[in-house]
Amino acid sequence: VQLVESGGDLVQPGGSLNLSCAASGFVFGRYHMSWYRQTPGKGRESVARISLGRRTIEYDESVKGRFTIPRNNAKNTLYLQMNNLKPEDTAVYFCNRGGWNDLPFDSWGRGTPVTVSS
Repeated sequence: VQLVESGGDLVQPGGSLNLSCAASGFVFGRYHMSWYRQTPGKGRESVARISLGRRTIEYDESVKGRFTIPRNNAKNTLYLQMNNLKPEDTAVYFCNRGGWNDLPFDSWGRGTPVTVSS
């Protein structure tokens, strides 16, 4: 399993970012996928999840209405579109399997850092 996140950056409050996650080493389209984020002193938390067939999507209340989580099964890629970013969105963002009783793979990528600051 290999997960490579990219797209993180420094952005001002109210700004937008698009994250990508390139997946390999497993059949991407067979699994529910999630975006997680981690801040210093806190565990990794799931902020958005999408079912394998893209029919069901869920968001944590903290990002609902601002983030969207599309996926392209043909390209083995998961995305996170982030709008109206807030300082509290500052974190390292990771993708992995997850959602609806699917647990993450043991292998994690390096994540991509997002910093929201003026």
